Amino acid sequence: MAQLQLVEIVQGIGTQAAVVQDALRFTRKLDKLPLPCKSAPGFVVNRILTPYVNEALFALESGIPAAVIDRAGKDFGMPMGPIELTDVVGLDVSLHVGRVLADALRRRVPEILIKLVEQKKLGRKSGEGFYVWRDGKPVRTETPQSAVPPDLEDRLILPMLNEAVACLREGVIEDADLLDAGAIFATGFAPFRGGPLHYAKARGEANVTARLEELAQRYGERFRPDPGWHL
Repeated sequence: MAQLQLVEIVQGIGTQAAVVQDALRFTRKLDKLPLPCKSAPGFVVNRILTPYVNEALFALESGIPAAVIDRAGKDFGMPMGPIELTDVVGLDVSLHVGRVLADALRRRVPEILIKLVEQKKLGRKSGEGFYVWRDGKPVRTETPQSAVPPDLEDRLILPMLNEAVACLREGVIEDADLLDAGAIFATGFAPFRGGPLHYAKARGEANVTARLEELAQRYGERFRPDPGWHL
């Protein structure tokens, strides 16, 4: 089983600085990347990853095939598409995290995720989730004619950028470079793009926020640019 290289070092209100330093040293001794952050719903990794997964599921609910959605993620540079990733993580785990963030941030959990968990279809570990799994691999039904909708990549990726900016604005994490590293090591964000914040700068923050506004007009308030873009 793959082991991630990142460990979130979560600090509560009363966490002593010496305890944090001990945790950082211990994590480095394990040859892992420590990511210091404040205690907040989803911390950093799940906070950034969940909008990506949720948008994939909203796209699936709208009728876009799972294999097409996964191809859009992989075309961007993700090591695994968001639908397959959800199956690998476990739909029950994704639902739990999604509900925590939905309650904290007033967001909606995709209905398709709730229904499959109720049906005990939990992904790879149960043999079926969004895909049927055989010999540890998903069975795909994509045809060569299945085109990726032109706005699908931005629908999947830009919410991650928006959430990364929100994490900085709220002080969940203070170091932008560490946030980018954390996104690469823990969410699989396309490494050659340098992380969500680096990608936003390379693409142009004005371009990103304008595109988010377009998507908000088309798909709803979940795409509205975070105030942190203008700080």
